[in-house]
Amino acid sequence: MVDSLLSARGLNKQFRSGNEPVPVLTDLSLHLERGESLALTGRSGSGKSTLLNILCGLEYPDSGRVQVLGETFDSRAPQTGNRVEARWGNLRRQQIGVVFQEANLMPALSLLDNVRLRARLAGHDDDGCQDWLERLGIGELADRFPDQVSGGQRQRAALAMVFAMKPALILADEPTGSLDRHTAEAVIGQLFDLQARHGCGLILATHDPELATRCSQHLDLGHLPEN
Repeated sequence: MVDSLLSARGLNKQFRSGNEPVPVLTDLSLHLERGESLALTGRSGSGKSTLLNILCGLEYPDSGRVQVLGETFDSRAPQTGNRVEARWGNLRRQQIGVVFQEANLMPALSLLDNVRLRARLAGHDDDGCQDWLERLGIGELADRFPDQVSGGQRQRAALAMVFAMKPALILADEPTGSLDRHTAEAVIGQLFDLQARHGCGLILATHDPELATRCSQHLDLGHLPEN
């Protein structure tokens, strides 16, 4: 078993605004062990979403290195793009659960079938998928399609998909932004309960300072320039 879950060293990322380079991440490093949680805070545009995308291979840094679950991704390594994409794809399918700000559901599948598909892709049976929808308060909507439910209900279905895959690492980008306060508190409780029971790692981007205090680590990106 790989002891270290995730580490990043010397990450740099910039975008361009017209002809001007705009730094987003500058020489950023972090380390996360199994069972630990990290809150990412900072104003909108400070790089939280960009960092999460880099840590799951959806974006690439200009320089730096990411190690996750024994896999090393170095921006300086002479690797073919297809090979790197395949390695990241395997990790996202089986080990890294990503919760986006907007629910990423298959529109042609019911909520329940979306969750079932996610579990199967991760190599698990789908016996408990209905239970996850129940626990997140949308069990009665299992047979509905994404366009037949609200944005908050879609987001809870997206969380059920991540829970059903039993990941080693969860990356959550403002996962409760579309939920009312009461529902958000219940969903966050489920998220931390899952982490405690399965010993997975959690990186959570949030604007909520109270939520950030529930994590074992805190990284404030607010000092970085806006993108």
